[in-house]
Amino acid sequence: MSFLRTVSPRPSASAIDKAKSRLSQQLGLSKLLTEPEGLLAYAGDESENTPVLPDLVVLASSPEDIQHTLRIASEEGIFVTPRAGGSGKSGGAIPAGGGIVLATLGMNQIVDIDRDEHTALVEPGLILGKLHDAVEELGLFYPPDANSLTYCALGGNVAENAGGPRAFKYGTTRDYVLGLDVHLMGGESMFVGRRTKKGVTGYDVVGTLVGSEGTLAVTSRILLRLLPKPQSLMTLVATFDDAYACSRAVSEILRLKVVPRCIELLDRLALEAARSQGIDVDAKAGAMLLIELDGAEAALLEEAERAGEGCTKAGARDVSVAQNGTQRDQLWAARRSMSHATRKLAKYKVSEDVVVPRFKIGDLLAAVDRIRERIGFKMLTYGHAGDGNLHVNYLYDDLEQEPLLESGLEELFREVVRLGGTLSGEHGIGLSKARFLPLEQPEPLIALQKRMKSAFDPQGLLNPGKIFAGSHRSC
Repeated sequence: MSFLRTVSPRPSASAIDKAKSRLSQQLGLSKLLTEPEGLLAYAGDESENTPVLPDLVVLASSPEDIQHTLRIASEEGIFVTPRAGGSGKSGGAIPAGGGIVLATLGMNQIVDIDRDEHTALVEPGLILGKLHDAVEELGLFYPPDANSLTYCALGGNVAENAGGPRAFKYGTTRDYVLGLDVHLMGGESMFVGRRTKKGVTGYDVVGTLVGSEGTLAVTSRILLRLLPKPQSLMTLVATFDDAYACSRAVSEILRLKVVPRCIELLDRLALEAARSQGIDVDAKAGAMLLIELDGAEAALLEEAERAGEGCTKAGARDVSVAQNGTQRDQLWAARRSMSHATRKLAKYKVSEDVVVPRFKIGDLLAAVDRIRERIGFKMLTYGHAGDGNLHVNYLYDDLEQEPLLESGLEELFREVVRLGGTLSGEHGIGLSKARFLPLEQPEPLIALQKRMKSAFDPQGLLNPGKIFAGSHRSC
């Protein structure tokens, strides 16, 4: 299957050959991949989009490698697709127009952790989970926690403005990026942002770049804000008859002024997938909330009581506390592997990450039920109920069902926009949802963003086809 809208024309063979020759002289042959076997690993990502073989891969190991690649590609008129861990779910790292994949996964160092200023300077290829471990050993805390934290890289997190379960309390990647060393098409390099906690000089260029999906610039270093590590954790598991009761419980918890760092919802089919991973949950339960609290130990007990009260008021079958760290880790391991576990339920799976206002989660669940009944797909929903960001999954076994899939996706997105929501909370638009962007944003706003794209990348060569349908050459 494919949602790919190809970008054309691909670079000419002569332009590619010239770029290969110049890059090999500038960077050395060891940093180039040119054979099909090597290129294949850089053709796709974790999305359902059909992979596209690049013409060339550059394995960057320094800011200078990035700078030289962007300069030569600009001079030869060749598309460049930045890539960090390749864990994205919207096709952002797929080289839709061929050309060069600029891989930064080899730039994976923690340059500095400043314990006094509570900052970390890192390279874009650093794996998120390794940053978590390093700062927590020093009593510090980096909140963003994408479920792919064991293999996603910080460069991709910045490009997609990654979130995760803890975003409800702590926010997303954008809230923690103070500054960036960036490189534009043509090779121009600069630091954007600030090194202080506060600063309002000029436009918020960092805020624009975070979440721009690699279409504006390529990052070589990231300055991140850190927090003190929370003193204690407590994890609650609440089971319900159905997902509607879960949504009511979320509302009740918020009304009681409890602010968990995570409130994760699993509907019936998602809960079955969790059971398949060895999680022991009431066999009669039709849905579950995984609630995690953090802070001072004395305050946690009182917050846990109020969270449990909210769940009980909404009709919980049972509310229990994870007895130890091992049990908590097992619960979160099952939740974090949910995407891969649900892939086993059908031959094909498309996962969307829509967001609605928190008190309209029940309306979103009702819309999913209507779509399921109309198109006849197996569908399941799980995700970050605390901030209204749910992953709606379409499962099917026959490619002939794709017209129904397309219809079901559009119906979901129209309903999300009607409810005051947005098409993506953390996966991005990429290739997967570019054709649906006009459902949420009016043409004047899209046109303004295209002009912004042209200011950063006048030739339209950087990560073509992403966010806006069609080639960036036409921007």
